[in-house]
Amino acid sequence: MFFLLALILFSGSLHAQKTDKFMGEIVNYDESTVPAYTLPEILLTTKGERVKNTSIWEKKRRPELLALFEEHVYGKTPGSFDSLKFIVTNEKADAMQGKAHLKEIKITAWNKGNLVSFPVVLFIPNNRKKPAPVFLLINNRSNRNTDPTRAEKSTFWPAELMIDSGYAIAAFHHGDVAPDRKDSYQNGVLAHLFPAELEKDNGMKAIGVWAWAASRVMDYFKTDKEIDFNKVALVGHSRGGKTALWAAAQDQRFAMVFSSCSGSTGASLARRKYGETISLINKQFGYWFNNNYKKYSNDVNSLPVDQHMLIGLIAPRPVYTTNATEDRWADPYGSFLSLENAKPVYDLYGKKVALPKDMPAVNSPIINSAMGYHFREGKHDLNVYDWTNFIHFAKLHF
Repeated sequence: MFFLLALILFSGSLHAQKTDKFMGEIVNYDESTVPAYTLPEILLTTKGERVKNTSIWEKKRRPELLALFEEHVYGKTPGSFDSLKFIVTNEKADAMQGKAHLKEIKITAWNKGNLVSFPVVLFIPNNRKKPAPVFLLINNRSNRNTDPTRAEKSTFWPAELMIDSGYAIAAFHHGDVAPDRKDSYQNGVLAHLFPAELEKDNGMKAIGVWAWAASRVMDYFKTDKEIDFNKVALVGHSRGGKTALWAAAQDQRFAMVFSSCSGSTGASLARRKYGETISLINKQFGYWFNNNYKKYSNDVNSLPVDQHMLIGLIAPRPVYTTNATEDRWADPYGSFLSLENAKPVYDLYGKKVALPKDMPAVNSPIINSAMGYHFREGKHDLNVYDWTNFIHFAKLHF
């Protein structure tokens, strides 16, 4: 009954449009026409070995899944660069009426004589006696959302709420490392530090760069004594949500990940062909992914991975995904199914997973679980309802 109610609500009405047309393709919004599909088995190696324990997972299956996502979807992240430097460019010890310590940091990376710098904004609560856990947002919207002066405030990054809850909050803007445009995404980290990646079919593109930058912020956190380096939660919305999952899959230093409305090539299963498909996302945003991903635009069943495997790569760390009733494009049910199909990896670690058998009701968050989820009312966005549930989830696991 809950599942039926949820489907009705996110469809908008009992007579919601079941198909649409976008970029010359039919977009499916009808559960009855989702094709039959078989997901690749998450606990079966490419050589046919059944993964029965965490040792086999960590030594064999996890590395090969990571390599498959690198080769076929997101691109391979370069393993090294020459050097890294952090400079605090602005600091205010009594920000937010004395509640927070503001730091603005410039991160500079060098490789083969070239450099790239990008800014990070960070607020740390002043009333803590111990280093603070921190939420890091990959900001894929306006820089005004993360205004360090707090002259402008946004529910997309509610810094005051996080500080009042005892958490530090940080952000960097994705456009500072890879502009979010198909004609200029390379004019940042790729052009200056890793130009060879642009010539490779499995070279990283925009999402790979954004994930790379998140890990450089993680490098900074390790140097800041006010931050609890072992309690860093990565947050992203939409394309930022896709990036957060990929970054956390690669970089196991991130203790927790929150992915909001990430949809196609984020949290939702590709093989369902519901809402945005691989074909549609490659047509519109092909520069986010490596060249090899284009091979699967019209042949999704030959793709050796699906998105439940990406979520499985985060195990045993807590993961939380979200969807919204007015965002059918992101396939809410397919996102929930990704969690369910990643659960066997969390089971290997003996983690408590309390996902219901059916899609949860609207505004009924799954918090007391290593895999969290909510399906809220509203549109494709990141808002205070989302952040409030992220706080509840983090308090349970941190």
